[in-house]
Amino acid sequence: MTFWIIIITLALVVSGLMTLALLRGRAGDEPPAAYDLRVYRDQLKEVDRDSARGVIAAEDADRARAEISRRVLAADAQLKEGGDTGGQPRMGGLAMAGVTAVFLIGGALYLYNDMGAPGYADQGLNLRLELADKARRERPSQAEVEASLPPSPAFEDVSEEYIELMTKLRAAVAERPDDLQGQRLLARNEASLGNYVAARAAQEKVVELLGEAVTPADLTNLADIMVIAAGGFVSPEAENTLMRALALDPKNGVARYYMGLMFAQVGRPDATFRAWQSLIAEGPNDAPWIAPVRGQIEEVARLAGVDYTLPALDAAPGPDADQVRAAQEMTEEERNDMIRGMVAGLSERLTTEGGTPEEWARLISAYGVLGEMSQAQAIYEEAQQVFVNVPEALQVIRSGAKNAGLLQ
Repeated sequence: MTFWIIIITLALVVSGLMTLALLRGRAGDEPPAAYDLRVYRDQLKEVDRDSARGVIAAEDADRARAEISRRVLAADAQLKEGGDTGGQPRMGGLAMAGVTAVFLIGGALYLYNDMGAPGYADQGLNLRLELADKARRERPSQAEVEASLPPSPAFEDVSEEYIELMTKLRAAVAERPDDLQGQRLLARNEASLGNYVAARAAQEKVVELLGEAVTPADLTNLADIMVIAAGGFVSPEAENTLMRALALDPKNGVARYYMGLMFAQVGRPDATFRAWQSLIAEGPNDAPWIAPVRGQIEEVARLAGVDYTLPALDAAPGPDADQVRAAQEMTEEERNDMIRGMVAGLSERLTTEGGTPEEWARLISAYGVLGEMSQAQAIYEEAQQVFVNVPEALQVIRSGAKNAGLLQ
């Protein structure tokens, strides 16, 4: 509220000053009519002096005095009519002042409403982190989100036979709730019908029955169904499931994708960007989470204040059979030149578009084989910066550095 009071007050003050200036016209300066009047009076004195010296005839002097006197009267009337404004129309000044006030106040409010964030206080980094933590803590539960969503529409083109089988499966699982295989079948088939709430309940039972034997795939399947059942929202229960999956498999791509999505939903695009950038860098390009990450990461980077260019999907192709045969017929010098060209191409692609840890390790090793140790060291340092938040990737890169002879 304080912000609005300040900007409205400033707009009113500026509008008031401009209105005063418009109404007063050229106050403080000499009006044009006053200047003209002074000139005409000086001209009368000049005529009198010239007439007294005999420079002009008496009749000419009389005619000049009459014309100048007419101009004096006109200028004097204009001066009295205009007052301090120098003859500026008062209504015109009022109209222009009104237009100016509307433009200043209305324009400022429009621009702020369009480009600003009405209702939000100034948010420093610590405050934004606190708000994100609060949003994360106070998220609605899985059950609350599911209850707030409309029922999923029934799938079309479902055969009567399949519906009958599903009825029997539900009944059988209800009679034997501890049947692990039955719960798996129920979860999979309910999801295929679009009954995600029922699928979520069945998959939760699967995870419960497995106990310590649960796998990361079981957990990510549950989290995936939970997110879909919640309309794309990552609930606290889904987050806990994802954390369990990551505890078993820190490199699990599905869990890392959904954790990044959760951070975006609570106001931490920076954490989302770090998680998703690592997924893109590690690949593979045909992983199921790569497409949704690539579709969203540039917007996430913008929100995080990061200048990021999405790398191209195409990877550098390896040599085909004909190229291999041609290489075997080359001299050692020709082969080295060919290898240098391939290494230079890989280096340029990794620098501009990024790549997997294995590709970075391969490039470091290649420079070591070529004896270009300074270049190998530079690539090793760059790769460490790219994967600074991915310990598993750093291990792969360090192995490439060892092969190159950079590390003992």
